[in-house]
Amino acid sequence: MPTLLLATLVVTIGATLQGAVGFGLGMFAAPLLILIDPRFVPGPLLCTAAVFTLLLTHRERHGVQLGDLKWSLSGRVVGIAVALFALSVVPAERVAVLSGSLILMAVGLSASGLHFAIAPGSLLGAGALSGVIGTAVSAGGPPMALLYQREAGSRLRGTLSVYFFFGVTMSLAGLSLIGRFSWDEVVLALSLLPGALLGFVISRRAAQVLDRGYIRAAVLAASGMSGLLVLLSGIL
Repeated sequence: MPTLLLATLVVTIGATLQGAVGFGLGMFAAPLLILIDPRFVPGPLLCTAAVFTLLLTHRERHGVQLGDLKWSLSGRVVGIAVALFALSVVPAERVAVLSGSLILMAVGLSASGLHFAIAPGSLLGAGALSGVIGTAVSAGGPPMALLYQREAGSRLRGTLSVYFFFGVTMSLAGLSLIGRFSWDEVVLALSLLPGALLGFVISRRAAQVLDRGYIRAAVLAASGMSGLLVLLSGIL
């Protein structure tokens, strides 16, 4: 019981973060869930995230930019293929160290003022990097969120929610193909779902506060925390 309560608390905080900023469930919850019970990552957490993103997509549907998705999701497919290959030949901790380092580097460049316009090329690149990191360590939010950091909160949350739903679904299909996702992981995902639902409810008010001019700062802070957590998970 203590294990499930801790896992629920972690998922609640992660879901609140994603519901407010546009991402954060995987990047916050994955490293902590590994410490609580490694079986929760990646399959069960990704499955829970799929349900959560459906709810968030409906709430933020007015901000969804469908034209962006064909490019970012195409990149995601490439990223997933790269991640599945990496997971089969490279130790997981090395993948985590590399992923965390890339996220921190991107945050540093963004904070310095470097900005990529939202265009087919940048969407493909961010989608591919997100696919690699999301499939390997359940923290694929920062590459996409950093690209949208200067956009309105509703566009960021809405478009990323649709992207994450299809991206997570593809990641789960890939994990299933290599034997890393089955009915046992679905059962574990159901145990995490109450935390995700609670976080969804709490996040509505938090999103309203961030939309008053704080969304970019929140994206940079959450991305930096994501990179650090992923990096530490590979080192420790």
